[in-house]
Amino acid sequence: MVRRALLGIIWMIYCVCTSFQQETSFVFNGFDQGDHRIHLQGSARILPKKDVLQLTNATTTQMGRAFFEQPIDFKPSEPVSFSTHFVCALVHVAEAGGHGMAFFVSHSTDFKGAQPTRYFGLFNPNGSASTRVLAVELDITKTIDVLDINDNHVGVDVNSPKSMVSASASYFSVKEGRKIDMKLLSGDPIQVWVDYEGTTLNVSLAPLGDQKPSRPLLSSTSINLSEIVQGRRIFVGFSGSTGSSVVNQYVLGWSFSKSMASLQKIDISKLPKVPHPSNKNKYKSLMYDVLLGLLALFVLGILVGAYMYRRNLYAEVREEWENVYGPLRYSYKSLYKATKGFSRNEFLGRGGFGEVYKGTLPRSIELREVAVKKVAHDGEQGMKQFVAEIVCMKSLKHRSLVPLLGYCRRKHELLLVSEYMPNGSLDGYLFNHDKPTLPWWRRFAILKDIALALSYLHTEADQVVIHRDIKASNVLLDAEFNGRLGDFGMSRLYERGADPTTTAAVGTVGYMAPEITTFGPSTGTDVYAFGVFLLEVTCGRRPVEPGLPAAKRFLIKWVCECWRGPSLLDAIDPRLTDFSSGEVERVLKVGLLCANLVPDARPSMEQVVQYLNGNLALPEFWPDSPGIGALTPTAFSQLPSLSLSSSSANNSMFITHSILDGSGR
Repeated sequence: MVRRALLGIIWMIYCVCTSFQQETSFVFNGFDQGDHRIHLQGSARILPKKDVLQLTNATTTQMGRAFFEQPIDFKPSEPVSFSTHFVCALVHVAEAGGHGMAFFVSHSTDFKGAQPTRYFGLFNPNGSASTRVLAVELDITKTIDVLDINDNHVGVDVNSPKSMVSASASYFSVKEGRKIDMKLLSGDPIQVWVDYEGTTLNVSLAPLGDQKPSRPLLSSTSINLSEIVQGRRIFVGFSGSTGSSVVNQYVLGWSFSKSMASLQKIDISKLPKVPHPSNKNKYKSLMYDVLLGLLALFVLGILVGAYMYRRNLYAEVREEWENVYGPLRYSYKSLYKATKGFSRNEFLGRGGFGEVYKGTLPRSIELREVAVKKVAHDGEQGMKQFVAEIVCMKSLKHRSLVPLLGYCRRKHELLLVSEYMPNGSLDGYLFNHDKPTLPWWRRFAILKDIALALSYLHTEADQVVIHRDIKASNVLLDAEFNGRLGDFGMSRLYERGADPTTTAAVGTVGYMAPEITTFGPSTGTDVYAFGVFLLEVTCGRRPVEPGLPAAKRFLIKWVCECWRGPSLLDAIDPRLTDFSSGEVERVLKVGLLCANLVPDARPSMEQVVQYLNGNLALPEFWPDSPGIGALTPTAFSQLPSLSLSSSSANNSMFITHSILDGSGR
């Protein structure tokens, strides 16, 4: 008898403890910070003194979740069902919209791999990687890739952000006998009911104060919750997320039960108010409105006057010769918008002929990134350089050239539009140690790219094109780090078989062939500059570095000294660790051969391409061969093949000495 009584008492204690441990029905008429039954994750929080559950704060790309801390367990004899009723609100933070929120049922509280934005902090592009989820979403963004129907809908999601069923937000009014549309992002409280029994899930909406509609908004009859969560234990809660724009996602009250019959009512009178951003700009009187309107009209008048003044003052310049290049012309307005008003945030760099900005131009299908160069306009010379690029690049088509897309002219501004090279110029990777070191195989590929581009300019283009400014800073790198030759502001064109008409000595110190001051530019002077460029890329050094000792000051001379010494490979960039000795030696020797002081001894760019590809054997020459590595005026006396008049020779020798030795007398 005593034993039976003790067993009965133990059974009662067990049942009472079990009922305490397992809550199957609960209701929150507002949320108390001291109530530990609500577990918060991410940016979710309960607002102090407001008793409101907020899922995300006003921060971009955030996720916040709140769920009932204890799982809901179903006995083997119980059907897996539930009914819930909650009151929520979605409130504007700014003019731009954001992302909504979702009520969810899951097998776990671990949402590893979930993402914000349209995935509600529950899913990712592949679905729900770590947690099996049934969710009812209140979505305020139309996203194409998840097949949203509009930007104001309710959907049922199963392990994926793509809804099984969805419908525009609305409710059935018994009083009016019709369906009435609702706006989720109104800032007003919204009642939501979710009932699941058997395999049927019903979702209903209504404004605060209305009864539960007699007809559900959504109904799905093919949902097996036990299969979805793969068990008879579930967690329930809410989740929200933000993207580049944000809204405030609030839950004001929540009731949940295993069955519709035992669902407790939310006491609407006890619910907290929806927090709204304070509006400090409300007008307090009609007079204030009138004064503000007058001020706005006054400011508008000033702006219109300034706009008309600027439009007349900076009107675009058009001349008859430009008719040939009509399709290449961009409006200044489009370039101004593309570069965000030539913002310093879009500034890419400054060259010898102006500043370069990054821009984004709209196209029929997608946006196109471009580089916009403002050519320095110094009278007639600036215009000549501007026209030179247009004329040169209009007919040039080669994969290793930076394509010119168009141009624009204004009274005081000349602008060139070319394809944007996302990896910038080559010299940044050679001399800026904050950037990663380019491996040898990549440098070698870039050298061959530029060799092909120059061979095309010299032999394959409609006219012979002399670039006249070949150097690492004028070699740009596309998204795949392919080399592209750009900046044709100093280029010259002439018909095949004719001689260039200019004798102006332009270029960059260290890359200029000695004879350029006497005989003017030619394909041979481009070859000389390319030879220096080969050495520059391989050695990771500039052609002339006055701060170094005399033995290392001039790159060409130093490479020859390395060749005379223990090994030519001593000249290579010390940052290179994995390279082909044969390729490096071949490139260095081709560089010295191209930089020969004897113009006739230099190879053509066609031959250079073959040398670099290993398809043509290099001629026999040594560091002490005539014209190789000679930098002083006496070098000319050792070059019997170069015929100059006395005055020309003296002048050329002086220029060579003064440029390369830094002695400009």
